Amino acid sequence: MDDRRREFLDELLTTPTPSGYEVEGQRRWIEYVEPHADEIRTDDYGNAIAVLEGEPDAPSVAVAGHGDEIGYIVRKIDDEGFVHLGRIGGSDRTVSKGQHVEIHGDDGPVNGVVGQNAIHLRDVGDETYDDIDEQRVDIGAADGDAARELIEVGDPITIASTVRDLQGSRIAGRGLDNRVGTWVAAETLRRAADADVDATLYAVSTVQEEVGLQGAKMIGDDLAPDAVVAVDVFHATDYPDVPGDETSEVALGDGPVVGRGAANHPVLADAVRAAGEDADVDVQIAADGIRTGTDADAFFTQAGGTPSLNLGLPNRYMHTPVEVVDTDDLEAAADLLVAAAERAPDSAPFSVDL
Repeated sequence: MDDRRREFLDELLTTPTPSGYEVEGQRRWIEYVEPHADEIRTDDYGNAIAVLEGEPDAPSVAVAGHGDEIGYIVRKIDDEGFVHLGRIGGSDRTVSKGQHVEIHGDDGPVNGVVGQNAIHLRDVGDETYDDIDEQRVDIGAADGDAARELIEVGDPITIASTVRDLQGSRIAGRGLDNRVGTWVAAETLRRAADADVDATLYAVSTVQEEVGLQGAKMIGDDLAPDAVVAVDVFHATDYPDVPGDETSEVALGDGPVVGRGAANHPVLADAVRAAGEDADVDVQIAADGIRTGTDADAFFTQAGGTPSLNLGLPNRYMHTPVEVVDTDDLEAAADLLVAAAERAPDSAPFSVDL
């Protein structure tokens, strides 16, 4: 990944964007795509769409990632100055204690820690995990009045981790789910503009996916493309201790993951796989028997039914502060989607043959 692309990825990953509080991240995404787009659209909740106009008779394809991340929210500030947590999205109660956090108040971030009893004060071997709403943030305030001068109920909270380079092209951090997907959407549009593709391309960064696919539900009918690819992370299970009934063949560095079944439209899935073969981009395959768990589940039932596909980016340790992806998979996903956009006039219409 070249320096400018990595700089953009780091900007996305270091900008806090808990569901419902995505504005700053969406602004950075728009700044990146705007020079390459013919039009930028936004709505009242912050969904962002960059449009690359194609030929009049060519099909339209949307590539969407969600810009929000999981996190926490200030539920209550008690008289002792401790902050009571609430969930934003699927936050994991087993990884929050003992973490540094930032509370994002109106006057800037406030540092805190999620308290954990010292090992000396616990019955070791008999521990249980407190629910999120039983956990507290210590900001060092003398009392509740001092804390309330800095923060208030409803302020979002994120783990204070940052992006770390691992070996090779792998990186670790919080909230790779799914700012890496919005990176792919933006980079697909940029590369498609350079390639002068005939299809109209919509690059999309949705909001509030982690709390029910809400952003995708807001825009699907109005967008109404001929096809939509929802780019999101997918469980890579190529590490020790994965539960046996949860394993798959998906591994970091082996390419993006094409979903089959459920919302994944078979014609669109075949078209993307064929594009990968033509462009010499390796893909992996995943089975989605009931649902994809991504924005594809919202897009595919809108506008009378929109052919949709979940394209996965392999990710270890999802919904923890130490998610791991391989940036080669992100690059490969962008290459794959540009190739699919180039083939779209020949692949369309994306409908089953009855």
